[in-house]
Amino acid sequence: MLQRILILFGLIGLVLVFYDLVVEFVETDALPPVAEHYVEHGPAEVGAANIVTAVVVTYRGLDTLGEVTVLFIAATGVGLMLKRRNQQPEISERRRPASELVRTGSLFLVSVILLLGIYIFVNGHLTPGGGFQGGAVIASGVLLLLLADPSQKLNHTALSVVESLSGVTYVGLGVLGIVFAGGFLDNSVLGLGMFGQLFSAGLIPLIYVCIGMKVGAELSNVLKNLQEA
Repeated sequence: MLQRILILFGLIGLVLVFYDLVVEFVETDALPPVAEHYVEHGPAEVGAANIVTAVVVTYRGLDTLGEVTVLFIAATGVGLMLKRRNQQPEISERRRPASELVRTGSLFLVSVILLLGIYIFVNGHLTPGGGFQGGAVIASGVLLLLLADPSQKLNHTALSVVESLSGVTYVGLGVLGIVFAGGFLDNSVLGLGMFGQLFSAGLIPLIYVCIGMKVGAELSNVLKNLQEA
């Protein structure tokens, strides 16, 4: 009985919270001052056609560094937790083989998925997307590869090297911004180039390559740990 009363009070509280949000909501027709500055001056200041990229990689580059760090900690935690489980060498023998459709499809799709992921983060300063999205797409290709062949073993050393080098390079590019430009991850170190071209927006394409490779390697490592658990 007490449990039902508590649930009832909890539901009433949620209704009151959302009621205030709905009743007092006022739609604004103007951007806040900071967002307005990003929209009006972002293309000229950072040279990126994708203003979201400009905000995430330059204006709020430290936030992106924090997000990459959180992902690294999460991937490390998954690996540590799964390694504490009892090893079962015979588990691969009990796995049901993938269907012929999945195996055949993977032969054509894995390479296309990997290329799409690379395209997404290389063109992150021009089109919607970026390092996190491209890295996630690359990891989805790795997932398809593992689904098609459960006995497939990923090279942990290679993934660790790619992840480490990408992270160190990312931080190094940020430090270059401090030394040669106006602050951490300031993309004007290389010059902004011609707006809308692939080789433009300064360091942003290089930054997104580092983020994409790091995210892809970290998520692939998570898949590897899940496969071996």
